[in-house]
Amino acid sequence: MAKAEPVILPARPEPREISVDDTAVIVIDMQNAYASPGGYLDLAGFDISGAARVISNTKGVLEVARRVGMPVIYFQNGWDPDYVEAGGPGSPNFHKSNALKTMRERPELMGTLLARGAWDYELVDELKPQPGDICLHKTRYSGFFNSQLDSVLRSRGIRNLVFVGIATNVCVESTLRDGFFLEYFGIVLEDATHQAGPEFVQQAAIYNIEKFFGWVSSVADFKGVVGQIAPRSQEA
Repeated sequence: MAKAEPVILPARPEPREISVDDTAVIVIDMQNAYASPGGYLDLAGFDISGAARVISNTKGVLEVARRVGMPVIYFQNGWDPDYVEAGGPGSPNFHKSNALKTMRERPELMGTLLARGAWDYELVDELKPQPGDICLHKTRYSGFFNSQLDSVLRSRGIRNLVFVGIATNVCVESTLRDGFFLEYFGIVLEDATHQAGPEFVQQAAIYNIEKFFGWVSSVADFKGVVGQIAPRSQEA
C-alpha cells in the first residue's frame, strides 16, 4: 500500500504535520463513569454538563478518522470487581482516586464504580467501538501505565497521538505527558475534551499542554484537514 501523503493540522503553538500512517486518535475514558448522569463523576459531585458536547464532537472526529483509515484506540479506566488492581492502602491510588474515596464514604456504591462488568465502566452508547477499532484497559490515569499502548503504537509506526475524552486535567494530560517522554507527539482537540473540576482547570491543562508537553487543536480543524484525505479504498 502506498504511503499516505501528510497534511498540515492547524494547532498551537505551531501546526503539526500528520498522516494516516503515523497518527492515531486516542479516546480517553468515554465511559458512563465520566460522561453520564449517575456515573462516578456525577455521584462524586463533579460538573459533567460539558460531557454531552464532548460526546457529540468526539463522534464526529471518529467518523472522519475511520473513513480515511486512521486508527482509533479506546481506553477504559477501571479495575477488577474486587478492586485488587486499584491498590490497597499502600498505593497512592487508594488515597487519591475519587471513585475509591466515594465508595468508602458511601459503602452502598461498592462494586458499582469503575468495576469491569458494571454499567459505570462501560463506554457511552453513542461512542461504541466499531470493527477495526482497538480497545485497551488501564488501571491508572495514564494510558501508558502497564498497558499495551506503546507496543500497539510502535508496531504500526504511529508517532502522532490525537487526544479526545475525559478528563483533560487527569487521564488525558497524564497519557499525553507519558507519551511525551516516550517521544510521541501529543495533540489535544480542546473542544472534544472536558475537565474534572471547575472551568479554570480545563484552561490550566490546555495551557500546560500547549506550553510544555504537546499541541492543541480543534475538532473543526481536524475534520476540515483530515476529512479531505481520500479514503484508502479510493486511493490508486
